[in-house]
Amino acid sequence: MFHHVKELQFNARVSKPDVRFAKLLLEQFGGPNGELKAAMQYFVQAFGCRKSAPDKYDLLMDIATEEFSHLEIVGATIQMLLTGVNGELKNAADESDLSKMLDGKAAKENYIHEAMINPHFFVVSGGTPTLTDSVGNPWSATYIMGMGDLTADLRLNIGAETSAKMVYENLMKFTDDVYVKESLRYLMTREVAHFQMFQAALDSIEPNFPPGILQSDPKFSNKYFNMSKGNDFKGPWNDGPSPELNEDWQFIEDPLTHVRETNGLLDETAQGTDRTEKTVQKQNKALSAARKAEVDEATRPLNGVMSWSVYEEEMAAELETKSRR
Repeated sequence: MFHHVKELQFNARVSKPDVRFAKLLLEQFGGPNGELKAAMQYFVQAFGCRKSAPDKYDLLMDIATEEFSHLEIVGATIQMLLTGVNGELKNAADESDLSKMLDGKAAKENYIHEAMINPHFFVVSGGTPTLTDSVGNPWSATYIMGMGDLTADLRLNIGAETSAKMVYENLMKFTDDVYVKESLRYLMTREVAHFQMFQAALDSIEPNFPPGILQSDPKFSNKYFNMSKGNDFKGPWNDGPSPELNEDWQFIEDPLTHVRETNGLLDETAQGTDRTEKTVQKQNKALSAARKAEVDEATRPLNGVMSWSVYEEEMAAELETKSRR
């Protein structure tokens, strides 16, 4: 259930109207890296681990709900930045003098120009936030990413928080309003906090690499193909041990010759690793069985009834106890 408290999580403030920045800020209201995207992504991902990983479910739901709070902060800021526009657009009986509110004829013409670029924001919405990005593209569920595997979803969320943080960082360059910057800095900081929460949750899962269950083929998991010639560099991504599997990187200097000599990689052999096809298949079966057992046990019906909420399970258990007396 959701319970809405009308006060904002962070007391957003604006010193003066700014139509242009309000339009830019839509990026975090209805854009692909915005607050609604984050809220819905974490909210949807949470369903898959409600029973099997209740601690991660709690984390995802807490952060998803906070993202809705951030959406509210962004929406409120946009609305305050549009102070005056909303009233002028409602002045239907008389001709509205937008030029006064927008500091002159040139500003009014610029306003009309921006309205032509993003008509929904100024014309259709009537001076309120719209679920679009800054150029008018409507919010889409295609922004949502989830694989139904916690190790994959948490990595996706780390990426989402990274993108959102960078958008706020860039937005701060386009406003001189100290109050707006104050809100943006708060929202940016919470992205950093969420990044760490998701990283900590990922680190608490063992094993968590590679994402999913099936292990990688040892013949190819540590091969680095030098696919671009000129100014080649060596680093921990192609030299020394690999960071997760601790295999020795195999640098393929001439990929074309190597592919031809190995019959299109069909005759490739594993090198620089202790993993073999036999150990990989053993890991695949063991982890598959373990994950299946976890889910089956967590989702097992109680007395033939599948229940989502804890209080219903407690009631069912209480009724069963009473029936045995």
